[in-house]
Amino acid sequence: MDRPTIRVLLPEERAYTYSQSTQIESQCGCIGHLRADFGDSSGTGFYTSWTDHRADLKTDEFKEEIDRVINSLRETILKSREALRKYCYSHMEGSFGNDREWGARVDTEKFSYLFRLNPHRGEYNIYCYCYRRDWLDQHIEAARRGIRLMNPYCDELFRVPDGGSIVIEYENGDKDVKTVRYIDDYHIEVGRDIYHIYEYGEKLQRIGATVKPLVKEG
Repeated sequence: MDRPTIRVLLPEERAYTYSQSTQIESQCGCIGHLRADFGDSSGTGFYTSWTDHRADLKTDEFKEEIDRVINSLRETILKSREALRKYCYSHMEGSFGNDREWGARVDTEKFSYLFRLNPHRGEYNIYCYCYRRDWLDQHIEAARRGIRLMNPYCDELFRVPDGGSIVIEYENGDKDVKTVRYIDDYHIEVGRDIYHIYEYGEKLQRIGATVKPLVKEG
């Protein structure tokens, strides 16, 4: 295997560097994630743990490949905390908008490795979420079309980007802001709950609530 090519994560890929609902992870073929840190003040140790998400996809082929990918990166950006810091601060376009999260991606023929990186001492430095590449790319491409919010009569009200937010306004004047994630063309995740797009419109009508996209100032 050649040395893996690293690129900065696109903004719409950043959500896939966190644990997500079972429905989304199943759609994307999320095999599991690796968590690592560089240890003490020297910053040259490498302490890891692994969490399964879809153990049925953790084939021998994948297990052999992730070892090769990580070992190769241990010669470059994951060599030490200082090497990681240099990579992050030389790729500010990969920042999530704070000083604790940068994103990078490595693709092979069958698998994708999405990294959330943090060069600070005393914190976990690396999260690597591993996917079936074809499943992940198909999901991201479909999600780019946006998430449809519908009324009970099957009319589209508006669309929000995957990971965008909506404002729910209740009859008593209360408001609630929820993040919305794309599952497939007919199912959405609102906060922690899963709905068919028409079911969600019916629920809002039943409780006397309206919905609109969150518009951020500036």
